[in-house]
Amino acid sequence: MENNQRLSIYITISAVFALGLICASLIVSSTWRKVARSNVTINVTGSASKQIKSDLGIWHGGFSNESPSMTDAYAKLQESNTKVKNYLVAFGFPAEKIKFSAINTVTMYEPVKGGNTGGYYDPGASHSGKIIGYRLSQDVSVESEDVDKIDKLSREVTELINQGIAINSEPPRYLYTKLSDLKIEMIGLASQDAKVRAEQIAKATGDKVGEVRSSKTGVIQVNAKNNTEVSDYGVNDTSSLEKTITAVVNITFSIE
Repeated sequence: MENNQRLSIYITISAVFALGLICASLIVSSTWRKVARSNVTINVTGSASKQIKSDLGIWHGGFSNESPSMTDAYAKLQESNTKVKNYLVAFGFPAEKIKFSAINTVTMYEPVKGGNTGGYYDPGASHSGKIIGYRLSQDVSVESEDVDKIDKLSREVTELINQGIAINSEPPRYLYTKLSDLKIEMIGLASQDAKVRAEQIAKATGDKVGEVRSSKTGVIQVNAKNNTEVSDYGVNDTSSLEKTITAVVNITFSIE
């Protein structure tokens, strides 16, 4: 009887011990699977683009006058200055937005005989040392939030030629002043796109996307509309009214 009781106790202890080993094995196995699974990741690239219109335009131009007399050349330049300013004000730009540069003066010398200047005075060409006149020039610029008016000005300002002013019009520059805030928004949109892409890939294999393990933001590209130029340093177009801003992010997600 006593032997049977001892045997029963041994069997019970052995069963409990075996059960403990089985449970421990299951726990270790489950933990190992979770650890191994946690190392599974997916790397995707997301992008986002948006059409924007410049909100600041800057136009630059220049004009000059020349005369054998410095005083006369200056008087002519002052007359041109007044005509240019009046034209720009009549065009709709406030006087305080019109900026004139300092006057630049070039002393004109008689070229050496036989020198070919192509009909234009070349300050760097060989000359005899005799002064034949003076050329005075001045730059003018206007900036405005009315970018369409700036665009129109750049194409019509040469009308001043009819008033005897040798005006030179440079291509305007167009800027988007809220670019810093927009960059943050675009990175967010690109990140959302990356997550959608990751979810689509994971869904195809019956998995789910987990937490973000790492992320890297690419260079923001601001191109002229419909232009897809890409640069490692980033593109920042200033020649076009209509632009396209593009952001790219690279994100690594865990897989559950």
